[in-house]
Amino acid sequence: MADRGVDMLALPKEVKDQLAELDLELSEGDITQKGYEKKRTKLLLPFFIHTPVEAPPPAYDAQAPGPSNASGSTHANAHTQAPPPSSSSRYRDRRSRRPHRSGGTRDDRYRSDIHTEAVQAALAKHKEEKMALPMPTKRRSTYVQSPINNCTPPGSVGLTPSNQPDCFYFLRNSLHSSSSSEDEGALLRQSSVGAGLGAPAPSSLLQPPSLQSPDSWINRSVQGSSTSSSASSASSTLSHGESKPQPQPQPSQPQTQAQPQYKPQYQPQYQPQYQPQYQPQYQPQYQSQLQPQSQPQHPAIADMLAQARIGLSENSGPPPDVLAAAPQARGSSQVDRPNNPPVVRGMSREQSRSSMMETADGVPVNSRVSTKIQQLLNTLKRPKRPPLSEFFVDDQEEIVEVPQPDPNTPRPEGRQIIPVKGEPLGVVSNWPPALQAALARWGATQGKSPALTALDITGKTLYTLTYGKLWSRSVKLAYTLLNKLGPKNEQVLKPGDRVALVYPNSDPGMFWVAFYGCLLAEVIPVPIEVPLSRKDAGSSQVGFLLGSCGVTLALTSEICLKGLPKTPTGEILQFKGWPQLKWVVTDSKYLTKPGKDWQPHIPTANTDPAYIEYKASKEGTVMGVAVSKVAMLTHCQALTQACNYCEGETLVNVLDFKKDMGLWHGVLTSVMNRIHTISVPYAVMKACPLSWVQRVHIHKARVALVKCRDLHWAMMAHREQRDTSLASLRMLIVADGANPWSVSSCDAFLNMFQIHGLKPEVICPCATSPEAMTVAIRRPGVPGTPLPARAILSMGGLSHGVIRVNTEDKNSALTVQDVGHVMPGALMCIVKPEGPPQLCKTDEIGEIVVNSRAGGNMYYGLPGVTKNTFEVIPVNALGAPIGEIPFVRSGLLGFVGPGSLIFVVGKNEGLLMVSGRRHNADDLVATALAVEPVKTVYRGRIAVFSVTVFYDERIVVVAEQRPDASEEDSFQWMSRVLQAIDSIHQVGLYCLALVPANTLPKTHLGGIHIFETKQHFLDGNLHPCNILMCPHTCVTNLPKPRQKQPVGVGPASIMVGNLVAGKRIAQAAGRDLGMIEDQDLIRKHQFLSEALQWRAQTDPDHCLYVLLNAKGVAVSTATCVQLHKRAEKIAAALTEKGSINTGDNVVLLYPPGIDLIASFYGCLYAGCVPVTVRPPHPQNLAATLPTVRMIIDVSKAACILTTQNLMRILRSKEAAATLNIKTWPTIIDTDDLPRHRPPTIYKPPTAEMIAYLDFSVSTTGMLTGVKISHAAVSALCRSIKLQCELYSSRQIAICLDPYCGLGFVLWCLASVYSGHQSILIPPMELESCLPLWLSTLSQYRIRDTFCSYSVMELCTKGIGTQTDILKARGLNLSCVRSCVVIAEERTRLALTMSFSKLFKDLGLSPRAVSTAFGSRVNLAICMQGTTGPDPSTVYVDMKSLRHDRVRLVERGAPQSLPLMESGKILPGVRVIIVNPETRGPLGDSHLGEIWINSPHSASGYYTIYGEESLQADHFNTKLSFGDPTTLWARTGYLGFVKRTELLDAAGHRHDALFVVGSLDETLELRGLRYHPIDIETSVSRAHRSIAESAVFTWTNLLVVVAELCGSEQDALDLVPLVTNVVLEEHHLIVGVVVIVDPGVIPINSRGEKQRMHLRDSFLADQLDPIYVAYNM
Repeated sequence: MADRGVDMLALPKEVKDQLAELDLELSEGDITQKGYEKKRTKLLLPFFIHTPVEAPPPAYDAQAPGPSNASGSTHANAHTQAPPPSSSSRYRDRRSRRPHRSGGTRDDRYRSDIHTEAVQAALAKHKEEKMALPMPTKRRSTYVQSPINNCTPPGSVGLTPSNQPDCFYFLRNSLHSSSSSEDEGALLRQSSVGAGLGAPAPSSLLQPPSLQSPDSWINRSVQGSSTSSSASSASSTLSHGESKPQPQPQPSQPQTQAQPQYKPQYQPQYQPQYQPQYQPQYQPQYQSQLQPQSQPQHPAIADMLAQARIGLSENSGPPPDVLAAAPQARGSSQVDRPNNPPVVRGMSREQSRSSMMETADGVPVNSRVSTKIQQLLNTLKRPKRPPLSEFFVDDQEEIVEVPQPDPNTPRPEGRQIIPVKGEPLGVVSNWPPALQAALARWGATQGKSPALTALDITGKTLYTLTYGKLWSRSVKLAYTLLNKLGPKNEQVLKPGDRVALVYPNSDPGMFWVAFYGCLLAEVIPVPIEVPLSRKDAGSSQVGFLLGSCGVTLALTSEICLKGLPKTPTGEILQFKGWPQLKWVVTDSKYLTKPGKDWQPHIPTANTDPAYIEYKASKEGTVMGVAVSKVAMLTHCQALTQACNYCEGETLVNVLDFKKDMGLWHGVLTSVMNRIHTISVPYAVMKACPLSWVQRVHIHKARVALVKCRDLHWAMMAHREQRDTSLASLRMLIVADGANPWSVSSCDAFLNMFQIHGLKPEVICPCATSPEAMTVAIRRPGVPGTPLPARAILSMGGLSHGVIRVNTEDKNSALTVQDVGHVMPGALMCIVKPEGPPQLCKTDEIGEIVVNSRAGGNMYYGLPGVTKNTFEVIPVNALGAPIGEIPFVRSGLLGFVGPGSLIFVVGKNEGLLMVSGRRHNADDLVATALAVEPVKTVYRGRIAVFSVTVFYDERIVVVAEQRPDASEEDSFQWMSRVLQAIDSIHQVGLYCLALVPANTLPKTHLGGIHIFETKQHFLDGNLHPCNILMCPHTCVTNLPKPRQKQPVGVGPASIMVGNLVAGKRIAQAAGRDLGMIEDQDLIRKHQFLSEALQWRAQTDPDHCLYVLLNAKGVAVSTATCVQLHKRAEKIAAALTEKGSINTGDNVVLLYPPGIDLIASFYGCLYAGCVPVTVRPPHPQNLAATLPTVRMIIDVSKAACILTTQNLMRILRSKEAAATLNIKTWPTIIDTDDLPRHRPPTIYKPPTAEMIAYLDFSVSTTGMLTGVKISHAAVSALCRSIKLQCELYSSRQIAICLDPYCGLGFVLWCLASVYSGHQSILIPPMELESCLPLWLSTLSQYRIRDTFCSYSVMELCTKGIGTQTDILKARGLNLSCVRSCVVIAEERTRLALTMSFSKLFKDLGLSPRAVSTAFGSRVNLAICMQGTTGPDPSTVYVDMKSLRHDRVRLVERGAPQSLPLMESGKILPGVRVIIVNPETRGPLGDSHLGEIWINSPHSASGYYTIYGEESLQADHFNTKLSFGDPTTLWARTGYLGFVKRTELLDAAGHRHDALFVVGSLDETLELRGLRYHPIDIETSVSRAHRSIAESAVFTWTNLLVVVAELCGSEQDALDLVPLVTNVVLEEHHLIVGVVVIVDPGVIPINSRGEKQRMHLRDSFLADQLDPIYVAYNM
């Protein structure tokens, strides 16, 4: 670049103007970069200073010599040595952001160019290995971003080309929005450098100076003593760069410094150099300041930090200056954005439709989803940095690997710190005895002297309040408050009462009057923000503050009162959580002038509270810090002495005057010293960012009170005003100078405004907190003295809480500036932030605690919290107190450096403790802001906080996304932020979310409300538009995966190992299936077909079946003889039309009804084997018809029996579009049977012959058909008859699907066998009439009913809230004795209990509801029945279940799972619990596979290939030891048997069978066995919008599918909540979260989820999801 070696200050004015014009052309895009360089070089060539160099370094490696450039040029001011990327891209960048001044608390002031360089370098490392992160999939309709012009960015302000500042490029296009003057959310960076030492203060320091009586003081003052109140304190000021003479280090010392170890570098230097300084500190320190200054520089920190100079890299600009002792050396480096940034892309929706890939099982999958999952897997396979070891024990069952302590972890090595003492507080004869006395004095003697100037919205003077007016109005208000508020002049307020002050930021005058009026009336003011709406962020917490302070009265101005939200009747709205308030307007016209004899009482300052300042904690609670009258006065005196305030000075205040520095300097100390305050409100700063600089220039102000944000705003608007002068400033107080990122702000401001007369020594950062008030402030410096040195610290050391000079990796260095010395009259030390307040070591970061009379006294109304903060006694390493004087915790983290300089590296509020290491929220914000390009998010709208998930804190970053940002831009920015934070901070992010513009909760002055944002995130109310979860990378404390031990099997196992001594084998049996009453039926009619013929002869008119429609009307009935005759006709049709042979399979395709039953018996009569199949859905043939076809093909059916309607459907064009309709077997329409009497056809069966085939799709998606023999049918019917006491006189109601399992048995078989009447309710009819089933029970007075879980759920969700209406209609369920849920799964306890509770009001007995259990190998194993004990419930430990163990716990125990007994074991059934791997029996209460021995077990699977091995394994298997002769059937379900204390009918103790879940469905993850239903239960609880969920695994990834029943806006809220709950409750990391519409999860007729179908649909990309998130 041409300006190297050019003395920019010496350039002629016309050249400077030409350079500025050139910069403008480049910024507007009117000139190319190349042309710009050429013209600029030509302009500067005559002024080039030729210096001989031995070897010229590369241009980008040189450092600009000399002072900073005087011209307004971008490059000179910014120290930007690398050329910009390209003029066109810069032009686009600037144009696109011109209208926005985005902002908030986190804007450019957290950005250091050094940090940007570090981020660029970190990201460059990732350039080689392009991350294969799959982009999330989002349905297009989910978020349609509104047009940019409709979506105003936060606090946007127009910047025209003419008023755009030069420093745009230097600030990297960072336009700041309305950030709050509080910078409340800003949580500070943790970092540190060496600590200095101090001596304890003498006790004399802690005694108050003698105070005179106010009257004598005022009288004396009025008689003519108007000398400056701070004159005698001027000599006690500590200045920049001043220190006492120090011995030179010995020649041998520097050799030890080359070692990176902290100990030799730090202690040998500081002990000899600074020890002498601490010895005489018991003397007043300000005296020693008058000694001649022989050595202005601090050599120790200079030498120490010189070692840490960061080496230059190939592609970086000049190195950051480690010792900025002179202004010209302040600066930062910048790196070009890489030309090819690492692109992180996912697959587009169309991209991989045709790409074939294989799953882990080698199955080719043709889908985009699979590709994305493979990308995710590849990402996870990449070698990661070894996780931080973290010790983790949970109930002594999950032992995480015990970490070996890392020998390289830095530990503090210094000696214990000595308390540091500020200079004594000078005793001045004319200091007032109370602050009100000072106001009285100035009101009387200097009445026309200006006290306050307020500005209007344009920045022009609105009014000036003189000290005389301030005094008189305050007295009027005090008189009104005490005497004129109540009726008949009753006193409403008493001295000591608390009063809220509610004034806007734009009206300081009213606030001053109100504040001093309260002080004069001796009531306690509580300043708060103006409430804008009921939904204000943190509004209820302010209500808590007002409540805890007992506030009942609020003072406000007339204009503010009119602007408060009102009810329709015109009353002030009652804000959420607020006490009832009486509002009082304090405008002058409403105040009463007191009589001449009334004077306010001004007592000498005492320990009573003077005012209460509000403070928001990290948890969001707002507390009031009470400041006593003497503390208020002492604080003003200390500030006067430290800042050297003089009477009559002018001060410009940009801060909020209601609290903190704005109140302490701009309202209190200014009145004490008769200072003229110019208050610049926030609204003026938004409209004119340079207004405060103009005010300093116009009023020749001596002091300005600002934040880093104001420095940046002034720099941005710098070009608007060229003739301003800041030469009058002697002190520029930077209120948030304790923020580590303030260094670059101060440097940049100085660089730009030095040519406007700003002197380097006037910049005074300070550190404050609401509790300790001003902790430290840098004193105004003496011109020409060197500035204090900086510290360059290692972030790695900071994260472990120790101070280490950064010598290695420059990417993880932090530069911090001091905040000056301790306040006069104060004593400070550093204690550990957690646990007892133990003193830190000299090289350790800790919390600053202060003992001073000028600090807060308590949290008002909260004595418990007060003790821990305001009454801290530091202890030494042995735990012994170091003294008796109490200290106040400041909440600031820092250390004491050389020369007793204080360094602050963060706040407790912003501390994120992750895996035992400390990180600071602001560090992470700065790193995120340094990731280029930032066109995706608003700079000042980033919130960083931590949430506790799975025993550790997890970091969450939330930012507001620009409306014009594309999906890919957002995702790329997020993935680069992840990489940068991982590289620089060595910590993984848990979640990164982008929300639409203007949606994050704000504080009153525009900052992000961190606590509310966190609450929205946890409650699922954040509504992000993009989200990236990274649990795989940041969760490092998971339990170790289980290693399964091989189990030896043998007879000895019963005695040792598998069975614990003294435990019985886990087995149970139903009662004997003895001969029942119907002897004739058993003897003569062994089989079901014979039973029907016998009933048709003996009781022909007995009604067996009644079929109801949706209106509850019986549409058809069947008596014994009707059914028999109908069956005969069908048998004849089969023989004639179908040419059926004995043993052929016939498919029955019928809707639920009596036709189905008649066809079934017709098949039995004809000697063929019926196969019941659910008919296809006419509206969804494409999905349902293939299943029908598959069963027909698998069963090799010779014929189809169906109705006329269904026959048309099978042959329709719609069916032809799905499959080949010409290949159907013979179809017989049973609606069209001949009327004449058919020939009698009956082919008697044998016991072993197959009665029917039972086909069902299991929950794992397998179509399995089982063969049921005639003997098994008879045994099963007999067993059910016995268990449920079914006789001819009984009536039962059935609301089940009649196609398979126990539902088919009850619908078609049981009535014919037992003779009872069955009222049939097809479940599909409930969709049009929800109460149908329950009203049938009430109408027919049914005692026993059978239903499915889906029916129960329909009733619970659909009519559970309408019980009152049903009761009024006369619906009564008191008749119901047993309501049995038929299922092939674990009992759904929550559903059955809620059903019982909801319908209890209709008379339903709580004992009525029970369950049945069946499986494929045995259709009915358990059923509650009518006798025997009630079902028992146990609570088991879920962690044990995952290890295949059962551990019973108490109700309510953590991680407990309630299980209900699955019904009583049926007669004739024996159950044993077996280890599925060893096939050996297990003990009582052990988890294993349920094996069955029963006469009604199925004969085997019916498959195409007839896999005999499979059949033998499942239906005829033997135990490996114990009882090797009995043949058992394997159910494929896990469960356990527990002997209860209850007695059965025979008087024996009852054995309960508990079903846990299907073995095929279990998920094997991390060596543990998980049941999907448990994870799904947790997921469904995570958010109110989750209607249903299902989980499955794919290549070791857990996939969660959640149905969204709320608005699509909630879709992305579910992702973190689902991930959290699964991690917390199941210790599993979710790999993919899929959000779908309601009804997408397939459910079978029994109400069971078809998870494998769902899995196939997901992998084939057929779900049409709303959003798919791939967790990293």
